Amino acid sequence: MAVLNPTELTGQVIYLGINPSREGGHVTQAVDRVVLTFEGIEGEAHSGLTRRSCARVTRQYDKGTEIRNTRQISILSREDLAHTANSLGIPELKPEWVGASIVFEGLPDLTLLPPSSRLIFDGGVSLTVDMENAPCTIISREIERHHPGKGKDYRAAALHFRGVTAWVERPGEIGLGEVARLHVPPQRLYPPLA
Repeated sequence: MAVLNPTELTGQVIYLGINPSREGGHVTQAVDRVVLTFEGIEGEAHSGLTRRSCARVTRQYDKGTEIRNTRQISILSREDLAHTANSLGIPELKPEWVGASIVFEGLPDLTLLPPSSRLIFDGGVSLTVDMENAPCTIISREIERHHPGKGKDYRAAALHFRGVTAWVERPGEIGLGEVARLHVPPQRLYPPLA
């Protein structure tokens, strides 16, 4: 029995970015095309089959523990970036400032995509959504650099509008303008926590 169901929802890629080194923070550089392997985006500092655990999972692992890398790719939407910019009172929030790997246009409420959803491109590349990407202070510092006095407000403004993290389920290449269809698993609440 099939569990993942294709939807009519699609998004078009309007930005692709690569961060070649973590030394510069999370800022990405715009590119026209990316190659995705099982480790993530080729040439991207966040790629790899595993990663060191960070502050986001300290309730599960000691900091620095080697774990599976489900944060290979940072996905946002034009709509979420515009909402956050509006909340901050700035004219624009550039994808590179927030470390975006992929920005889509047309996928409503992208940050709320259910974990384990798939974004499957016409050419076959498939990305699996891990979970919502929480706003962080590293990005706040980048916002502050471009808009003094606004960085401190970033985390509140971007809460539930920061996109999702994902990992590569089926590798290949994608470029600007390509379209991905959303596939979702069944949605239900876990009764003991409801």
